Amino acid sequence: MRPWSIFIGFDPRESDAFAVARASIRRHLNLPVPIFGLVLSDLKEKGLYHRPTEMRASAADRPVLWDVISDAPMATEFSISRFLVLHLAKSGFALFCDADVMARANVAELFMMAENDPSKAVWCVQHDHKPTSTIKMDQQIQTVYGRKNWSSVCLWNLDAPANKALTLDVINSARGRELHQFFWLSDNDIGRLDPEWNYLVGESAPIENPKLCHFTLGVPSMSGYQDCEFADEWRKELRRWAS
Repeated sequence: MRPWSIFIGFDPRESDAFAVARASIRRHLNLPVPIFGLVLSDLKEKGLYHRPTEMRASAADRPVLWDVISDAPMATEFSISRFLVLHLAKSGFALFCDADVMARANVAELFMMAENDPSKAVWCVQHDHKPTSTIKMDQQIQTVYGRKNWSSVCLWNLDAPANKALTLDVINSARGRELHQFFWLSDNDIGRLDPEWNYLVGESAPIENPKLCHFTLGVPSMSGYQDCEFADEWRKELRRWAS
């Protein structure tokens, strides 16, 4: 069996979300899979990430992090750095999750699926996500593009030949939308995960018992999202972690 690893995006504005993501994933795991946080300052210090960014004013009259190459806002510090997972883990299978997820099942199921059929370069829930609002989270700009949220939860086959095209130079120079659309892969390289593994709270069609909830609009600690679906469960997970 090849190595398994888990990476979670980290943004200091979402430290409570990161805590819930990591704790909930770890609590349901029945195997010792290492979990790492993607911290942008660390990745810059290691020379892995050197895309030019700056702070710009937004329509919401607050500064937002801006990716100069894409000429687009970055809702989180890990908007682009998520693709460095392929260079950090190096081999085997690696699961990436946005910080604002909450596991309700054992993600080892995903790794076992990949072990049984390692024919794909990546697996993800192939959403047809067309956001209904222009603002999300803490007044961040909601961007719209094809294959939106495909890369928010994805399982990488790090040994797939097709992924060798995603070099550090490409990650640091390609437009963000191209990266999020897996532009270096053919459609046949992209496997499907069941929608229950990336349930977009407030956006996805209802699922009775999703295995991984993604609070893509905002976690329950943010203003306006305190009463969203699964909010009580999310707060319970946060209290369990803090106790």
